[in-house]
Amino acid sequence: MRTPQQPVDSGFGAASTAEDVIEGIDLTGRTAVVTGGGSGLGVETVRVLRGAGARVVVPARDPDRARAALAPVLAPGGGRAAAAEPLDGVEVAPMDLLDPASVDAFADAFLASGRPLHILVNSAGIMATPLVRDARGYESQFATNHLGHFQLTGRLRPALAAAGGARVVSVSSWGHHYSPVVFDDPHFLHRDYDPWAGYGQSKTANILFAAALDERGRDDGIRAFSLHPGSIQDTNLGRHLTRDQLRAAGVIDENGDAVLDPARNLKTLQQGAATSVWCATSPRLAGLGGVYCENAEVAIVTPEAPSGAWELGDSTSVPGVMPYAIDPGLADRLWTLSEELTDRGRVPR
Repeated sequence: MRTPQQPVDSGFGAASTAEDVIEGIDLTGRTAVVTGGGSGLGVETVRVLRGAGARVVVPARDPDRARAALAPVLAPGGGRAAAAEPLDGVEVAPMDLLDPASVDAFADAFLASGRPLHILVNSAGIMATPLVRDARGYESQFATNHLGHFQLTGRLRPALAAAGGARVVSVSSWGHHYSPVVFDDPHFLHRDYDPWAGYGQSKTANILFAAALDERGRDDGIRAFSLHPGSIQDTNLGRHLTRDQLRAAGVIDENGDAVLDPARNLKTLQQGAATSVWCATSPRLAGLGGVYCENAEVAIVTPEAPSGAWELGDSTSVPGVMPYAIDPGLADRLWTLSEELTDRGRVPR
């Protein structure tokens, strides 16, 4: 029986930071892997997990760029460190989520180290991109945001099970409101491509994946969570959006400056990383799993859009998770589809 979407009175809120939610938690002796750990929210997630004592591994498509982003925030005393210098307690390794062989190579190297994996934060992602297909013909948002993480998590499962209590955190988005997973055509082969529909279904897939993984992993001590971090302008995620689109979404003002209002999910990086860190570490979630969270709390279920369709600006005023994103039958269906699509011989039709 999956855990219902019911708040747990975490004591935190929209303005809480990652430092707030991890206060008093000691991760000494634990190992974490954070995809996307070399940019945006991932950097803050790595910094805070490392600060609590965890050793953190960051798989990155561009390892040099990831080291350069991490070096300043990991330098002793908050000073500047050269990107070429070793990062204390943090390893950076090559991995491209769009390349199955690269995912396997990273996972093989980690498993060969013999280390248990206590925390896996699947944070890397792309948003509202033009139509791009990978070498398999898969639409890039679905392939990057979901399938790459599905493959990575599956390959790392022995290390997760060896931890004797592990958490997998899927960083989704309020954007899942824009589309369910379209099982008959996930790669836009037979329908017109829409960047937001592509993003929406990939983010719905993140939520369904967490529910399905939690169901399958709990006997091995593996619990899974998904979340919306909030809308954060200080990242590179919105690089494909125009200034008009960002204004319409309410995330920048007329002068082009970021709007900060955590009560409307418009957050700083420190606030945006809070829910990922909370899902990964909070004792309040012991015995729970398979739920979608926001503002360092288990989210409510969202009613259908009053107008029949969600708009960009709705993300600042409508909380919660769509029913189709936590449907157990759809979670199982996505798991089966994902197994088929990550088989080397499978091509879309």
